[in-house]
Amino acid sequence: MDNKIRLQKFLSDAGVASRRKAEELIAAGDVKVNGRTAAIGDKIDPRKDLVSVKGKKVLRAKGKYVYLMLHKPRGYVTTMSDERGRRCVAELVADAEARVYPVGRLDRESEGLLLFTNDGEFANAMTHPSKHVSKTYRVTVRPGISDEQLTRLTEGMMLDGRKTMPAEVRVLLQEEGRVVLEIVLFEGRNRQIRKMLEEVGLETARLKRVAVGSLKLGMLEAGKWRRLTDDEVKYLKRAAGQARAE
Repeated sequence: MDNKIRLQKFLSDAGVASRRKAEELIAAGDVKVNGRTAAIGDKIDPRKDLVSVKGKKVLRAKGKYVYLMLHKPRGYVTTMSDERGRRCVAELVADAEARVYPVGRLDRESEGLLLFTNDGEFANAMTHPSKHVSKTYRVTVRPGISDEQLTRLTEGMMLDGRKTMPAEVRVLLQEEGRVVLEIVLFEGRNRQIRKMLEEVGLETARLKRVAVGSLKLGMLEAGKWRRLTDDEVKYLKRAAGQARAE
């Protein structure tokens, strides 16, 4: 019986990184198997082979998956470590019962709901471009907004050579010099909302993710995390199209 699995799957299941990030670590030469520098495509036997990342031994996953949400504050980067010494979201989930990593990202000056897990398959499903799991944001913009700007944001626009998917945009509050919008995206591009708003001539003053699908941030305090309930995990798996969402 062949017990070997792809190295990036092992690293993902062990909570080291997502499969995509694991491939980057392997390509950079940061991963060794039994003392030998690994290569993309390598397979290992988790029961026999010794895997290390940047000199640190990786323990085999115990099969217990953890899913949680963090209320990410502004000023934290969505990484597990940062060579520039910036504050990382890893610091905020250091007391979780397992080593978890973020699902997707929020940029440094954005805040709100950020998922974490050590389940690589779940993370891949949630971030895969084809799944279109909705994400809802509350965004404060300056100075005001016109009907034409609202239409452009809703219908989609060209960003970085590709047209964005249609978004849902509605005005929650309008005051002199500022407007609060609710924006629902069905795709996830880097700094997408900020780029969209900049494209129509608006300044982003504050950006907060308040929901992923029907999973809401609620009253969770900034900098705090909580475990997802079994029903919440099942819902997200269904929303991401995971076959084993039972």
